Amino acid sequence: MLQKLREKSSGLLGTIVLAILIVPLGLFGIDQYLVQNTNDTVARVEAPPSWWPSAPTWWPASMLWQQEEVSRDDFRTRFDLARQQARAQQGEAFDPREFESLENKREVLEALIDQRVQALASRSAGIAVSDALVRKTIRDIPAFQIDGEFNAERYQLALASQVPTQSPKAFEQTVREGLQQSLVPVSLSGSNFVTASEMQRLIRLIGERRDAQMLFLPPQEQDETEVGEQTIKSWYESHAADFRAPETVTLEYVEIQASELPAPAPADEEVLRTRYKNEMAKFVTPEERLASHILIELAPDADEAAQKAAQDKAAQVAAQAKAADADFAALASGNSDDIGSKDSGGDLGWVSKGMMVGPFEEALFAMTTPGVSDPVKTEFGWHVIQLREIKSGEVEPFEQVRDALAREQAEADRERAINDLMTGVVDQVYKNPNNLDGVATEAQLQVQKLGPVSRDSGDGIMANPAVKRAAFDEARIQDGTISDPIEMEPGHHVLIRVAAHQPERARPLDEVRDEVIAAVRADQVMQATKADAEALLERLKKGETLQAIAESKSLPEPQAMPGIMRGMPLPDAAVNEAMFAVQAPKEGSPTPGMAMLPSGGAVLFTVDKVTPGDGETIGEGEREMLREQLRQVAGVDDLKAYTARLRQQMQVSVFEENL
Repeated sequence: MLQKLREKSSGLLGTIVLAILIVPLGLFGIDQYLVQNTNDTVARVEAPPSWWPSAPTWWPASMLWQQEEVSRDDFRTRFDLARQQARAQQGEAFDPREFESLENKREVLEALIDQRVQALASRSAGIAVSDALVRKTIRDIPAFQIDGEFNAERYQLALASQVPTQSPKAFEQTVREGLQQSLVPVSLSGSNFVTASEMQRLIRLIGERRDAQMLFLPPQEQDETEVGEQTIKSWYESHAADFRAPETVTLEYVEIQASELPAPAPADEEVLRTRYKNEMAKFVTPEERLASHILIELAPDADEAAQKAAQDKAAQVAAQAKAADADFAALASGNSDDIGSKDSGGDLGWVSKGMMVGPFEEALFAMTTPGVSDPVKTEFGWHVIQLREIKSGEVEPFEQVRDALAREQAEADRERAINDLMTGVVDQVYKNPNNLDGVATEAQLQVQKLGPVSRDSGDGIMANPAVKRAAFDEARIQDGTISDPIEMEPGHHVLIRVAAHQPERARPLDEVRDEVIAAVRADQVMQATKADAEALLERLKKGETLQAIAESKSLPEPQAMPGIMRGMPLPDAAVNEAMFAVQAPKEGSPTPGMAMLPSGGAVLFTVDKVTPGDGETIGEGEREMLREQLRQVAGVDDLKAYTARLRQQMQVSVFEENL
């Protein structure tokens, strides 16, 4: 048979068949080899060409579709920012492991995808951003302002401090792209308005008051009939989650408080004078120079011709600026490429050392008298610098700052003592990571115990979220090692060790039998109370009054509750919600209702009168705040709908394996 196969495959037909099979298989293999594990894309958004918005994906024109991608770096940068924001908002309650959930990652990714969708839509619509808007946007950025006014030197310093350094031109392009993407969404969300009738309806609803009467129904008498074994078993099985013992740990810990350490001895005169000498820069008012400049921008990758042109222009401008009748501000306005200072005549304000890039600073501080420098080259291009005024630095004498030095030295000595103690404690942990006795001896403290405690416990040190996270850390539970020092507050640390651990477990029926019986009886009481309340509600609906029902049940008289507003927990939030859920009463016919109470009782009520909110009682400021809130909510909804519609017109691919 093998011989026959060999003969059949050696002919022309066999060669053709092999070629047909080898080519696609070979290409598939090459594709997998080249592409696999190199895809760095988390999501891809593809939009049809603007000249054919409805182009199908299978049509050859799909090759001309526009594309935006969310790379792994883009996602990680945004996710890290979201993590920082969550940590700042939640403080010690922030759980980094919980934050890494797929749900959080998808939420961040969806926001990035929406941005890419909006960017593609703006590009297709041909939206352009003017230079004037770019300049205004930059000048309005708070990071570049001092006391609410744009500051050129802060702008220059901020760009120079970027890693890598960012030129004004590159930053302008970043701002331009951001504006191009956000103009339509921001304009759309901000274009919403609230009509007078909408405002009036909101005010009527928010300020609505209801007059009601309430009759409290006590819980029904508990049925003392013995609960059957089958009922007990069925309740236990159907409510198994209610009868589980939580995960617990027993902790050993050492608590270190800096406030209990002895105060350090006062520093002598020699130590203070040495500190004064070492920190002389703190007591020197630095020399400052009032400067302006003209920037002839030069791209880092500029060719030789462009470099020569920029240098020649800088030399020409410098020559003009050095003329006796030169107006430097006018020259800067007409020639400078620095968007942050050209509108103010190149003014950089008072400049001290460390604020500007190296070559600029060296040239400025090398000038001995006011005047104009020769062109100076930096990574931003060529600068022509005008020195307008010099303010010399001054030194505060030792005697004037001695008390401040003494306070700083005392604080430094105290911190050093704490650091030495914590260093010794950590050394003891390294020597014996499973026993706190060495730590206690080093810190001259006692090993304390706490527990068993669950995740919900707030006893003692367990009130601190960081301690709770460390106590239930899987690795620490497994190996019983001592934690790193956990800061409870400045100067207050604890080190903990999990001495014992009990996993969450199902408690056997024999152990919780009494609890199950109590739960069954409580449910029987609630059901009986609810049935009684529903029967009484039917009597109310047929026209009987609360007063008559109270008398028939030998209950206290109904309570009148005039002027109840939404959200008032009177007597309970569920009752308030039920009162505002029923229809407004018709003339002469109160609207009845009922609600169950957490205590096991119930409330029967009638709503006798509804008074809408009065717009005349609301001040203009409060009215404007309500209007703005309504407008913002509606604007956000419009933006969501707009983005959702755009997404329907585009192809979105998500690669979760790269999250």
